[in-house]
Amino acid sequence: MTRLWLSALGLALIATGVGAQDVRGPNVDDNAHYGWADVLRADPVQGISRTEVPRQECYEQPVVRHEGGNGAVGTVLGAVIGGVLGNTVGKGDGRKAATVAGAVAGGAVGNRVSDRGRDYEDTQTQCRQVSAISEQRRVIGYDVEYRYRGEVYTSRLNYDPGERLRVRVQVDPAD
Repeated sequence: MTRLWLSALGLALIATGVGAQDVRGPNVDDNAHYGWADVLRADPVQGISRTEVPRQECYEQPVVRHEGGNGAVGTVLGAVIGGVLGNTVGKGDGRKAATVAGAVAGGAVGNRVSDRGRDYEDTQTQCRQVSAISEQRRVIGYDVEYRYRGEVYTSRLNYDPGERLRVRVQVDPAD
């Protein structure tokens, strides 16, 4: 019978919470409690976020290009023309010497003229990386106006509380 009585007493103590610990934790202020306030207004607060966006910027730049001639063709053509002109000068063995001398001189002149080529203007595309700043507006919080026990309060929250807001009420003596 005593054993039954002790078991019943133990169950009753456990059921009533005599042996339970305080679930509020060690740093709970006994002068505080929680309640619900009616939200009167929640206005979004806009902020600007800036981000750096890299992009490529291209433009046309004028350049001077050189188109070179064909030295071999100019040399051969100059030698033929020089040889023909040299052949018209002189008589006998002098004509042979004049033909050879004309061919050598014509070849040298033709080579020099064909190597000169020509210059012309053109454009070349140049590109570079640049950074642009992108600005975006976004909601950074809410200015909330709420009523608790007839008094109106305001707070800035980082979320929209909806129609009701849980508040922590603490009472301290005013010295």
